[in-house]
Amino acid sequence: MSTALVVSRNSRVVSLVQQAWGPDVLPIAPEVFPPNVQALLTELGDAPMPTVVVLDPVERVQDALFVAADLDQSFGIPVILVSDRAGEIGLAAMRSGVRDIVHPMAPLEEMSQALGRAASHAASEGQQPGTQGAAPQRGKVVTVASPKGGVGKTTVSTNLAVGLALKEPNQVVLVDLDIHFGDVASALNISGEFSLPDMAHGPASRDSVALKSYLTQHKTGLFVVPGSDSPAAADAVAPKEIANLLNMLAGMFKYVVVDTAPGLSEHTLSVLDQTDTLVLVTSLDVPGVRGLRKELDTLRDISIVLDSRAVVLNFMHPSRGLSIADVEASIGRKVDFPVPQSNAVPISTNQGVPLLQSGSKDPVAKQLKALVEMVAAGDKAEAKGRRFLDFSKKGDKE
Repeated sequence: MSTALVVSRNSRVVSLVQQAWGPDVLPIAPEVFPPNVQALLTELGDAPMPTVVVLDPVERVQDALFVAADLDQSFGIPVILVSDRAGEIGLAAMRSGVRDIVHPMAPLEEMSQALGRAASHAASEGQQPGTQGAAPQRGKVVTVASPKGGVGKTTVSTNLAVGLALKEPNQVVLVDLDIHFGDVASALNISGEFSLPDMAHGPASRDSVALKSYLTQHKTGLFVVPGSDSPAAADAVAPKEIANLLNMLAGMFKYVVVDTAPGLSEHTLSVLDQTDTLVLVTSLDVPGVRGLRKELDTLRDISIVLDSRAVVLNFMHPSRGLSIADVEASIGRKVDFPVPQSNAVPISTNQGVPLLQSGSKDPVAKQLKALVEMVAAGDKAEAKGRRFLDFSKKGDKE
């Protein structure tokens, strides 16, 4: 029978592992954290070697990293580290072979996913996984796209991501894929040490622990992959590297929200191939509506497959001379979320505080909340694959 060993004096951490793994958990609570593997084996006694080890060292992080490295190199046993210092120790933990870092106050789902990844790694190395060691469910990739710039796509992306993060703290990541002119960081008023190119290359592109330590965390609990300030560095990121990054993030988070560049670049197409929900954003003007129609036609022609989709029509106002009915007649499908024009939006953008973060009662916030609820309501991630993207006209399939 496969066993998870948890070394902790924190009853909450022990209970979390027991709930996530099942009955075959061996908890040990030594007075002093084992400084090496030999000391750990002494504490283990005659019990069988575990499939996965969870180390909760509190302040003795260096001892835990030493033990983790020995368990990984000598026994091939994956280690999960419990710590509230992930940003500080992430790279050192990755070099020591730690598979994941989980906060001591993390929800059950986060511990379950970490144990699932560790058990899957053990199984791939020839070990028998634990009773809860099936591969974790893949998170949902939500892509926000538009045919042209200036339609409020990033406003929709940041509010959608913040809204989901408020519902699912620490389970949402926002990726700025507008590789040359992305301004997600500005819209959220954050400044990250690392950006998209750093995570698409090097250690972060190969190891989930390293990748998580590269992410920037917003005050709402949202994690962010900021865009690059260097066009040259951004140009070096290939579509296949973007696909790999999204695949890793989907294995780490419940929701991966992607803010794409306008149009259908190679990078955007590589994202669409992994997308569960597509949110298309346009503005209430003739160029925006025509561009959306062309984008819908192109997606249908290349048979990109998505489980769900929505159209957001931004800047609704009678003075613009177009109605929702005009737009729906042009694009051949209904508008799901008509978002009114509002002075609250540029103020929110300039302050770097999304409307859903501030708790705004503005009519725009109401539509953005409805979009969040739509995405959250369909959060069962399903198997990927290319099926026909049904953007059929209204009334064709009733």
